[in-house]
Amino acid sequence: MKLSYRFEQTSCRLRLDGLPDYSAAQGQDVIGILTGWELSLAGHPALEGKREHLAALMQAVLPYARHLVSGVPRRFGAQDSPVQIQPMEGEASLTSHRVLVRSSQPDTSPLELAFDDAELSDLVRCLDQLRLDPRVQVDFELPAERPLPRREILERIPLRQRLASPLAAMAALAITTSIGLMLPVPRRPAIPSANPAVSPAATEARPEAAVDPVP
Repeated sequence: MKLSYRFEQTSCRLRLDGLPDYSAAQGQDVIGILTGWELSLAGHPALEGKREHLAALMQAVLPYARHLVSGVPRRFGAQDSPVQIQPMEGEASLTSHRVLVRSSQPDTSPLELAFDDAELSDLVRCLDQLRLDPRVQVDFELPAERPLPRREILERIPLRQRLASPLAAMAALAITTSIGLMLPVPRRPAIPSANPAVSPAATEARPEAAVDPVP
């Protein structure tokens, strides 16, 4: 029995068609064999293809969105990949993301799409719904989600910004140390002796007691 599921957002709709994979003991409502898909985008031509094309779309868009949220946007998808996405820089327009889709049909020019942030967000939500839906058990060969390497994040931060905090901390430490050296050191109060010495003058001035002679 052929199955069809839809994942919709404001500006895009993704439809999946497929069959259960009974060899993997899947239920009747599970798509394990993808027979086709169609992605409808508002203001753009619809995209369709085979499993490898949808997998390439997910492998490029989902990591791209993750890096974009982390503040380190970069291109995803190789030069010969079916899907490539990258930020649009230095262009005065509302669109800020360029998606290049290459057809598997010979003599077909690549399709270029331009998305703004809202359209990209809708596309990511649709792909996330597909990825997390238990009714779809197709292996799209997505990379494992791991924390972004610290080196990759630091390389995107300008050198001046990276050195600002350490230099400010060193300057504050130097100023604090200089002020501390300029302050006088408080003297410790003298501790009185437990058995004070008696001066000789006081001893001589003390009158001796009179002794009466014994008759």
